[in-house]
Amino acid sequence: MPKIIDIIGALEEKAPLALQESYDNCGLQTGDPSRECTGVILCVDPTPDVVMEAVQSGCNLVVSHHPLIFRGLKRITGATPVEKAVELSIRHGVAVYSLHTCLDNAPEGVSRRMAAMLGLEEVEALDAESGAGAVGTLSSPMRCEDFLREVKRVFGAPVVRHSAFEGHGIIRRVALCGGAGGSLLPLAVAAHADVMVTADVRYHDFADFGGRILIADIGHFESEHCTTGIFTDIITKKFPNFAVRDSHVESNPVNYM
Repeated sequence: MPKIIDIIGALEEKAPLALQESYDNCGLQTGDPSRECTGVILCVDPTPDVVMEAVQSGCNLVVSHHPLIFRGLKRITGATPVEKAVELSIRHGVAVYSLHTCLDNAPEGVSRRMAAMLGLEEVEALDAESGAGAVGTLSSPMRCEDFLREVKRVFGAPVVRHSAFEGHGIIRRVALCGGAGGSLLPLAVAAHADVMVTADVRYHDFADFGGRILIADIGHFESEHCTTGIFTDIITKKFPNFAVRDSHVESNPVNYM
């Protein structure tokens, strides 16, 4: 049975902590890495419910995309979901390990997985300096409406916020960024992308860039839920017979009507 540090080592081979952004807090959040790992629960957000799911499943490691501790904690009283999750993880001996922007910037990270899900070809990093985002070409060009329907299907998005179709013809070249990728819109335009698929796009970004590139906002959770598949691939390749599974209790905190 591998130790928790062995699982961490496999993850960091593909997404080294050196790739994280300066504002981020990737890595081990709680727990003793020297303990034997009894199983892994994978998730986007390490909520109290996910920690308790790990406890009830006999798993002592939660691997998440978003960090459990993103901002400093001055107290741990259980008054907030973050404090509660930290308290439960420590009390029950469940380690929490998070790969956020280092997975975003990794060569086989979030945006590359999104590109693969859409079947893009000739994929490369959108930001060559950091490795963030991706841009590639559809195997067959698509009309704007048809492309957005395919995006909804592939990423399980109930809605897509998008800029106007007017001024945009056939979709061939696609830029992507998991999570909040509005800051990469200038690079997507410079890369001659016909569309940018991302999340958390601001009103003024739609206004400023919507005439130059079709913008498709699929939702933050929807754009990053593929991270659990990346975690699964990394861990099971190194430890083929090890117990790894997605959380069954995790859900998108954003609801739609």
